[in-house]
Amino acid sequence: MSLSTNQKVEKSVSSWITLLLAISCGVIAANLYYAQPLVGPISSAIGLSTETAGLVVTLTQIGYGIGLLFIVPLGDILENRRLVVASLLFTAVALTIAAVAKNTALFLIASLFIGVGSVAAQVLVPYAAHLSPDASRGRAVGNVMSGLLLGIMLARPVSSLVADLLSWHAVFFLSAATIFVLALLLAKALPARKPLVNVQYPTLMGTMWNLLRTTPILHRRAIYHACVFGTFSLFWTTVPLLLSSPTFHFSQKEIALFALVGVSGAVAAPVAGRFADKGWIRPATGLALAIVIISILLPLMIQGGSTYAVATLVIAAILLDMGVSANLVLGQRAIFSLGAEYRSRLNGLYMAIFFLGGAIGSSLGGWAYALGGWNAALWIGIAFPIIAMIYYSTEKN
Repeated sequence: MSLSTNQKVEKSVSSWITLLLAISCGVIAANLYYAQPLVGPISSAIGLSTETAGLVVTLTQIGYGIGLLFIVPLGDILENRRLVVASLLFTAVALTIAAVAKNTALFLIASLFIGVGSVAAQVLVPYAAHLSPDASRGRAVGNVMSGLLLGIMLARPVSSLVADLLSWHAVFFLSAATIFVLALLLAKALPARKPLVNVQYPTLMGTMWNLLRTTPILHRRAIYHACVFGTFSLFWTTVPLLLSSPTFHFSQKEIALFALVGVSGAVAAPVAGRFADKGWIRPATGLALAIVIISILLPLMIQGGSTYAVATLVIAAILLDMGVSANLVLGQRAIFSLGAEYRSRLNGLYMAIFFLGGAIGSSLGGWAYALGGWNAALWIGIAFPIIAMIYYSTEKN
């Protein structure tokens, strides 16, 4: 009976459901990045000093990390659709509070909760894997992840443009409305998925350390992606500083357009998923790591403020986003193959580890750029994927 039920669910997964999941993940993940280009006007409005302005972004990231470790694992024991809808309604409330906040404490608390609720995207990714047959699981995860990556990449230019046309408050109001509508849509459209695991929450959380300790594939894939995501965060933290410097004299709108160009790199996600379904995870991983290394080598070789330098940066941005997108999907395909009963916990651990890598890359990038300029940031940026490639060379199968 259970086999028949599973086959029914797999057959019921249509392309439009996959598209809905991809769009949903993108819309949700974008909440983590809307505030990055708006730190200045937000800080002025709520009374944050220059020294503490970074909290606008940092607290959202901290909230996301908390959610990855303590909310996402619930996908292994709670009905997934209900968990996602509840998280989205919570996020919509937090976004509304951020939009109307007039003092520092209220806005920062709302920022923390926006991060916590936005982990709904990481409940949807293993949910997509559950709904897909093994033969096409990589493709499904790749398609959904391409939506998530598009959301991440589009968030900064979209929030910049909306704030320029209206105000930073409008960015949060519009996102709150979108998330609320999305919650209602997903409640109606998604099939229910009740996990087979039946344990209490404390027991579930107690298994997290054991999974981390005893799952070599998780270690390997998390280290690979922590390195490349560190480079990704470093690049996108420092390249706006370079473009707005006297070398290029880019305006905020021109920087937003540059960020839009990099979005095309997300096309690598579904391609990587197809490679994974064919059993090519290992060679595809090597290719993804090599692409990230090349993406940082190019701007090291061609510098200055010429047209060639701008073209080089554009190519580098596209290649970097391609390599990171592909490696992320390959990693998730690998860990999702370990067992349906562990998928949400494994995904939470995987995301939390590489998210830490991204935080390290971003902070090191800002520090290196301040002390040694663009070149110093690039040399640190290229060290991360080289470390991953050296570790990759030790992989036996």
